[in-house]
Amino acid sequence: MKKITMFVMEACPYCKMALRFMDALFAENADYKSLDIQIIDELAEPKIAAQSDYYYVPTYYVGDKKMHEGAASLKKVKRVFDAAME
Repeated sequence: MKKITMFVMEACPYCKMALRFMDALFAENADYKSLDIQIIDELAEPKIAAQSDYYYVPTYYVGDKKMHEGAASLKKVKRVFDAAME
């Protein structure tokens, strides 16, 4: 299982939507609850955020690979989760 790193901003409506998609996936598949997910607010932790190459939030990394950047859908978040489960 690979670690997921998610970059967000508290005021971002797309981030809030992505977090709701994540909650829906946790409810749908209990295995997803075992995923190691680190959520980093880029405004609260700018030094950590500056170490990654992205422009839009939410952004998901699985391990060191960027899997998604920008407005997400349930399908895209599931793809991130599935990649982390491999």
